[in-house]
Amino acid sequence: MDHSIKNNAESLIKETHIEDGFYVLRLQNETPDSKQFIREVSRDFIQFHFCVKGAAQLAFNDGGYQLPLHEEHSILLYNPQRDLPMDLTIEKDSWVVSVLIPIKKFHSLFSTEANYITFLTAENKDRKYYKDEIISPSMAVVLNQLMNYNLHPSIQALYFKGKAYELLSLYFNRPANADIEQCPFLVDEDNVAKIKKAKQIIIARMAEPPTLQELADEIQLSLNKLKEGFKQIYGDSVFSFLFDYKMEVARQLLESGSHNVNEVGLRVGYSTASHFIAAFKKKFGTTPKKYVTGIRN
Repeated sequence: MDHSIKNNAESLIKETHIEDGFYVLRLQNETPDSKQFIREVSRDFIQFHFCVKGAAQLAFNDGGYQLPLHEEHSILLYNPQRDLPMDLTIEKDSWVVSVLIPIKKFHSLFSTEANYITFLTAENKDRKYYKDEIISPSMAVVLNQLMNYNLHPSIQALYFKGKAYELLSLYFNRPANADIEQCPFLVDEDNVAKIKKAKQIIIARMAEPPTLQELADEIQLSLNKLKEGFKQIYGDSVFSFLFDYKMEVARQLLESGSHNVNEVGLRVGYSTASHFIAAFKKKFGTTPKKYVTGIRN
C-alpha cells in the first residue's frame, strides 16, 4: 500500500508498506523552504536514512540533539533501549529515502550471517547503534529508481519490495578490505575534497568528460591517487561510475517523455543513436524504445 501526504504542490511524502512492518518512505522537498516530517518509530525498528540530494537533519529529544544527513550519505540508527521517533527536517530541493524494518524481520534476513553484521552479534544485541556511510554508486541507482518510477499500480508493491531488499543488500555488501576508517588515503581531507570535486566535474561535463589525466591535472592529484581515491570513496572506477550515472539520467529523461531517444543520447554524451542504444541495453537489458514502451503500457 502506498500512502501519499502532499504538503503543497512541490513537497511530497510517500510511505509504502513492504511487508511485516517493513516500510519505505520517500520524501521530496522541492519548495524554497525547509520542511519537517515527524513519524512515530518504536524501539523495535532499525532505521536507515539516505540523502539522495540536498541535505536534512534528524532531531532527537525534542530537538535537543541533531544529526546532519549530508548529500550522498546514509545514517543507520538502532536503539533497543528507547523509541526513536523520526523527526526529520528536509532542506529545500532535497530528497530523502528512509527504510524502517523491525529488528526481528532484519534478524531473519541475516540469521546465518549474524556475525557479519556488527550490531547483530550476541554481545551487541542490546546496544544502541549509529553509523554514517557514503552512498555507493550502485545504491544511488536504486535510490533514484525508488524516487523516479512510472509503473502500473498493480506491480508497484512488488517493485518496491524488490528495490528495498536490493538496497539493504547493497548497503551491507562492503568488501572486507574496504574499511574507510582504516584507509590512510581517506584520512587526508584535502584528498577527499579533490576526489569529490572530480565527481562533480565528470557529472557536470558528462556529455564531454575530460580524460583521466586531464581530470587528475584539474583537481591537482596524481593519476594513481585519482584512480585509487575514487575507487575507495565511490566503490567504482571513474568511468564506470560515470556510465552508471549517465544511464540513470538517460532513464529518467526517457521516462519524462519530453525527449526522444536521439535527444537523450546527445544529452548524455553519445553522438550516434546506435552507440547510445547499445550502452542503454548493456545497462538495463533492453533498448530505450522498448523500455519506454514497457513503462507506458
